[in-house]
Amino acid sequence: METTLYTNDIGCYLQCSDIIDFDNESVAQLADKLYSESDGETDFVRRAYEYVRDRISHSADIGADEVTCTASQVLKAGHGICFAKSHLLAAILRSRCIPAGFCYQKLVLDDDAEVPELIYHGLNGVYLREHDKWIRLDARGNKEGVNAQFGISTEQLAFPIRPDKGEEDGFTVYPAPDKEIIKVLTSNISRAQLWSELPMQLEYIREHRDKF
Repeated sequence: METTLYTNDIGCYLQCSDIIDFDNESVAQLADKLYSESDGETDFVRRAYEYVRDRISHSADIGADEVTCTASQVLKAGHGICFAKSHLLAAILRSRCIPAGFCYQKLVLDDDAEVPELIYHGLNGVYLREHDKWIRLDARGNKEGVNAQFGISTEQLAFPIRPDKGEEDGFTVYPAPDKEIIKVLTSNISRAQLWSELPMQLEYIREHRDKF
């Protein structure tokens, strides 16, 4: 299934905000550095994606309890959960005028749990001008059993969707992070607390269920 834009106003996928703060000096400098090392725009997208995937840790993988949210916070701390890492990737790309947004999947949190709990997982939708195509990229961070890769014709995300377990894929590319995601990231002071308060429903999905 191909991605669908939440809005056809491409400018919405280029905006700077308090969360996607690519006006931050460190974020802008990183974007400039990666761009200067790239062989064209698509190569820059790949480099930016691989930087966030590999150089910015997933908070849970390293046992970090600090909660990051804005792009600059994630870059400074060097870690974030999936949603936060998607904010940084979007900021890096938007800094160089590449449209980028946010996609959400619903996944089982723990397969070994007696009663499986479904939670949201965040990734990015990115526009490749050279291919006139939107692709999804998952910068969650690879580990044993997780092998997400940059792909143009073939998508390789972090987690395969298992409909038999109630998991759902999300192909809509939203221009801003979901408000419920921002709420939990900014209102919890520790990841341990955050883990118990992950949203069971997103505002985008609640208002536009037919697009998910």
